[in-house]
Amino acid sequence: MNLMQKTKTKTKTEKDDQLTNKLLTSVKEMVQTCMQCGTCTASCPNAFAMDYTPRYLWRLVLMEKTDEIFHSKTFTLCSSCYYCTLRCPRGLELTDAMALLKQIAARQKLPQYKQSSLFYKNFMESVRRHGRVREMEFMTLYFITMKNPLVPLRFIPLGMKLMSKGKVSLGNPLKRSGALNAVFKKVEELEAGS
Repeated sequence: MNLMQKTKTKTKTEKDDQLTNKLLTSVKEMVQTCMQCGTCTASCPNAFAMDYTPRYLWRLVLMEKTDEIFHSKTFTLCSSCYYCTLRCPRGLELTDAMALLKQIAARQKLPQYKQSSLFYKNFMESVRRHGRVREMEFMTLYFITMKNPLVPLRFIPLGMKLMSKGKVSLGNPLKRSGALNAVFKKVEELEAGS
């Protein structure tokens, strides 16, 4: 790697770190007035599966314990149902804060979030190509990017059940409509500008 490439890599890493810090600061500002009442945890339908309760996660954010936050699976289990946001007595945008934590984890390419990041990326690629998700193409892309031939085997019973009920379309996955290409292109331009 020559000096020019090292400089570009360093600059990109510095920009990524700055963006991560900016996003973490945004999350902290969003939950700054949290009074730790626990309404978010009591409202969350997924709290039973989380290693930290949402209330505890907000405390970690306020204490700036980033290592603990990103070793947790709490924010990845958020289903964006908005119950916590709707019921928060302070009116905090907790679902949006969870979404920012997911975004930070995806940008940092943390290994424990690789599977969910690939799932999302391939889902959106299918939507971009067809204007809707094509299940067969989406799952094929996902399994290929996982690079583990054993992963699809555990989904065979579910796939067979869905196919028998007509819930999965076998259609032609190669046919592209490009219905949403303009929308995706505009979003990429907006993201590049910020």
